[in-house]
Amino acid sequence: MGQQIIYIIIAFCLSAVCGIVTIPQIISFCNRKKIYDIPDLRKIHRNSIPRLGGVCFLPSMLLAFLIVTSFHNNSFEGKHLQFSLWSVYFFVSLLLIYAAGIIDDLIGIGAKTKFSFQILAAVLLPMSGLYINNLYGLFGIYEIPYALGVPLTIFIIVFVVNAINLIDGIDGLSACLSFIAFAGFLYCFIQANLIIYSMLISGMMGVLLPFLYFNIWGDEKKMQKIFMGDSGSLTLGFILAFLLIKVMMDNPDVISFSRTSVILAYSLLVVPTYDVVRVSLCRLIHKQPMFKADKNHIHHKLMRTGLNQHITLIVIICLALLFIIVNLAISTFTSLTMIVIVDVLLWLLFHFTLNKVIARKGQTVFLPANEEIIIKDQKAYISVNDYS
Repeated sequence: MGQQIIYIIIAFCLSAVCGIVTIPQIISFCNRKKIYDIPDLRKIHRNSIPRLGGVCFLPSMLLAFLIVTSFHNNSFEGKHLQFSLWSVYFFVSLLLIYAAGIIDDLIGIGAKTKFSFQILAAVLLPMSGLYINNLYGLFGIYEIPYALGVPLTIFIIVFVVNAINLIDGIDGLSACLSFIAFAGFLYCFIQANLIIYSMLISGMMGVLLPFLYFNIWGDEKKMQKIFMGDSGSLTLGFILAFLLIKVMMDNPDVISFSRTSVILAYSLLVVPTYDVVRVSLCRLIHKQPMFKADKNHIHHKLMRTGLNQHITLIVIICLALLFIIVNLAISTFTSLTMIVIVDVLLWLLFHFTLNKVIARKGQTVFLPANEEIIIKDQKAYISVNDYS
């Protein structure tokens, strides 16, 4: 295992180097071709920013993986890494999602078309035999039949993909939450001795570091800043969804059941998934279109309290870590159902407190789509624009 950990570290470093080399080239390409994320009423940034940062995620991960795999196979004669049918379908689905993201970043595609790509990619995984077949006592449910497991799996994959995509609203947020989630999944797969997936995860973590540097600290005036775009957020979301399903599936022949891993896998995605549920419910309550963009995600609300982007990022990261720590701490003496109930209560308490702070500042808790957040002197202000 010690030598295999070294290969995991090497995959991380190789992917990071790929990101360091390619991201400046992508920024230069976007500047030449004028491929920018244009500011609008919903977005926080006020300058045009290159948006193809996520293009390098998948190639960097795969290149690092292939290099490390070749060295691994040469070092461990007779113990070559084996690829399952799940792996093949996963890569096909991932390429489909990645292609959809690139097309959307370059020329734009409608929400229905993008949604269709996601469903198609999600359907391929149950076709390979990978699906959720056990809820481990959640609300009293344990084993579930294939007929229920398949649609549940497809729903969860599409849900997670969109959760990561929709929370990508301020510098570093989606990438940081994904990095934390990948670190957690890396622990799960190392514990299960699934080195092939551990190297893939490590490779994706590696390229996220240089991206975060350019995304958070890149100089806008010198055109050195970049966003990941849909090519990045959709790719990250799909990989995380795949890893979640793989950990959650009860299959002793492939991965030994670990209650800790199941609870950790769920906990890693609490913040982005709960945020989507909350925003969706708010739209229903306020009779807003479900698929119309607004400014009611967790980062928008935190910025309405006067926090700047960096402090908002830190608060959300701390919140994500808090859920992980609390869930693992109470998992030793309570059920999965109680863990979910505790998380919901903590989430409601956090937003109740946040709403009080926002109201005290004279702001609106729920912002319709025609209101605009303006950042000035590192504080958030609201400007109502009637475009009707």
